[in-house]
Amino acid sequence: MTQNETLFETTSSAHGGRAGHVEGEGGLNVRLAVPEAMGGDGGEGSTPEGLFAAALAACFASAMGAVARAENYPEFGDMEVSATAGLSLDGEAHTLHAALDIKLPGLSREQAQHLVDGAKDICAYTRALKGNVDVDYRLHD
Repeated sequence: MTQNETLFETTSSAHGGRAGHVEGEGGLNVRLAVPEAMGGDGGEGSTPEGLFAAALAACFASAMGAVARAENYPEFGDMEVSATAGLSLDGEAHTLHAALDIKLPGLSREQAQHLVDGAKDICAYTRALKGNVDVDYRLHD
């Protein structure tokens, strides 16, 4: 494989905007709902931000695992990465913000911070967000 060659891509489609549903390859089929805070009925369903938060958490956790494997870190238990994504109003536009709550049991604070810092550099999502979206990285004991 050559540098910058596409490793993987997938396609999803949205139907009905925020109050519709999304479907995609691999069996993705998610109902969407508009939260009451955004003028919706708050019905059952996810939001684009919820889907983004799930993808961000999974990608970042994988990136930390890759850093740990590359540096021969000892086993450190079950890591947990929770992502929160939200919207703020900026005039007529919306601004996305995110936070990652990270737990790495069995590692010192220094070791855990090293994995977080390394993951920021290789995670496709955090690299795309850098300079565009405020991300708060919160490391928990």
